[in-house]
Amino acid sequence: MGMRNEENIVAVFGAFNHQATLRCIQEFSSGHINDTYLIETEQKRDFVLQRINGEVFKNIPALVENKVKISKHLLSKLPEMTDSEKYRRVLSFVPSVNGSYHLRDVNGQYWNLSYYIPESNSFDTVTEKEVAYEGGKLFGDFINQTSDFDASELVEVIPDFHDMNCRLVQFENAKEKASQERLKKARTCIERIYELKEEMLTLQNLKDKGKIPVRVTHNDTKISNALFDIKNKGLCVIDTDTVMPGIVHNDFGDAIRTICNTAEEDEKDLSLVSFNVPYYKAYFKGFLEELRFSLSPLEKEHLPLGAKTIIYIMALRFLTDYLNGNVYYKTNYIDHNLNRSKNQLKLIDSFEEQYDQILEISSDIIKL
Repeated sequence: MGMRNEENIVAVFGAFNHQATLRCIQEFSSGHINDTYLIETEQKRDFVLQRINGEVFKNIPALVENKVKISKHLLSKLPEMTDSEKYRRVLSFVPSVNGSYHLRDVNGQYWNLSYYIPESNSFDTVTEKEVAYEGGKLFGDFINQTSDFDASELVEVIPDFHDMNCRLVQFENAKEKASQERLKKARTCIERIYELKEEMLTLQNLKDKGKIPVRVTHNDTKISNALFDIKNKGLCVIDTDTVMPGIVHNDFGDAIRTICNTAEEDEKDLSLVSFNVPYYKAYFKGFLEELRFSLSPLEKEHLPLGAKTIIYIMALRFLTDYLNGNVYYKTNYIDHNLNRSKNQLKLIDSFEEQYDQILEISSDIIKL
């Protein structure tokens, strides 16, 4: 960790209003964007100290304010619980000694502090239906409990994050500037992007016409952002850095994209990539159990399309980055992003092959 870094962490932790005595610091390894540390204290009450990446997020005070507003709103829904029970169910934040929830250190870096959730597990991949079902319930409950929160009070921390028109413009710009070699290698992917394009604008058009509502969405619903207790029952949704206004289909789709791929998104052997329908069914069931009365019939009907759309948007983003010369995503070799794009397009192929079954499962669950 380095002596100077450790001194800085001690100083930063000391500037938060936690009334606890630091005992030891451990580095958390998970997460690609922020630096995260577990702070153990003499009071047996532990905390998570996070440095937020200013390269990725341009307005960190607003980002932290978003998180805190949603956290307080969720806590207000649990009046019967003790504080320690509440802090296991809702990601909760500690103010700094000057009252704000973000803190800027001597190097100009931004930090925030949250309560650590003990006796919890997370999963990077799903290997059983029960975890998919519980994950669906957790993310469904998050959207349900925030459905009475005015999403316009939140700042868009990454503008146009899931905006399909914007992503397609970025893709066209990348294509114009790309080398002939990259265009040649990516030819079949580019053709597939154009084949799917019209259908993939459906949700964007419904949103723009006001047919489906803008609500509070998490925007990073991979399964590792759900915490489970030791019996694998859902506990809490974490990593709320990207909480902002959005449509329910983005959160649903992002979870399905990561849960239902039978391979890692970096897998080059496309024969291993397929869409896992039993996990889809389990997640959909849990998700709608919590959300049944919050969503409109039109929102429910378009959830399967939400899954396909988010897989497409990721294929598009990987392909755009490849054509741009790999400037956004970390890569281990030149064609890494191209292979990620192929992987996601193969997942769409598998989704389409099973589409009748997916629609039938979805409509049966909607009718329950």
